[in-house]
Amino acid sequence: MSHYSDLISQFIWHLPVNWTLAQTITDPDLMGQFQKSWSHFIQTGQVWALLIGLVIGYMIRNLTSYG
Repeated sequence: MSHYSDLISQFIWHLPVNWTLAQTITDPDLMGQFQKSWSHFIQTGQVWALLIGLVIGYMIRNLTSYG
């Protein structure tokens, strides 16, 4: 086990300084991104597909349920 932990510690020690595990944020405007995504969702008609799918799924669930 000691050999394995030595290899891990050497690997971590030799990582480049600028190598990060975090994601780089390019646009911090979260509400603006949400508004843009929502308007695209509405403009492309995907909201209608969602609503029709929910209605059909609800109807199928009621037709196939017992009791």
